[in-house]
Amino acid sequence: MSSEQRPNPRLNEDLLFDEAPGGPPRYNSQSHKPVHYLTVADRDGETIGYVWANDEDDAAGWLVRKAGGDEAFNKGARWARRLHDAKARGIAPTAALAEMIKESDPSKSSHVVPGSLTEAPSVDVVRGLAAS
Repeated sequence: MSSEQRPNPRLNEDLLFDEAPGGPPRYNSQSHKPVHYLTVADRDGETIGYVWANDEDDAAGWLVRKAGGDEAFNKGARWARRLHDAKARGIAPTAALAEMIKESDPSKSSHVVPGSLTEAPSVDVVRGLAAS
């Protein structure tokens, strides 16, 4: 017997990953057309992020405001989840925004800022707001 170990050939095989079909339905994450967006704030009125939508591209998303830090990121999960739920119910992206406005509750940890529904020429404009 040799003291030298022989490599296990299984450890030298390439790993192949096949993307599995399915998963929860999601809105597209990109649009190059005008979008509608809402400003979302915490209980203290500080902006934590923005929810945007475009029906033509079936696109919508949540953008956390960078200045909000980890707390804004954590509170934002609620808004991303609401978008996922709306898509699963087959609701158009801007209809999802309308639901968020209607169901917004300032007593929650975050809420839609009243009167904040705005149109922007592209989602990049909203990304710029979130980067501040």
